Amino acid sequence: MKTRIWGAQMDIIDMARQSGMAVILDGRIGREEYLSVCGSLSALQKFADAVRDKTANPKPGDGYGRRPVRSVSRN
Repeated sequence: MKTRIWGAQMDIIDMARQSGMAVILDGRIGREEYLSVCGSLSALQKFADAVRDKTANPKPGDGYGRRPVRSVSRN
């Protein structure tokens, strides 16, 4: 499952598993899956670090990195 975070596209379910978290399929309705993620505080910290690293250190061609800032005009 690819998710966009700050313009970065990443597989957060795979990242959660790699961080040591358990990903549990709670149910499926049609094509939609409902998942739960649980784990220790250290696993949560590893996951947060992985998300931060993906958004802060984009690789060319990955489509990762922060999206450009748009200016907002006020009338």
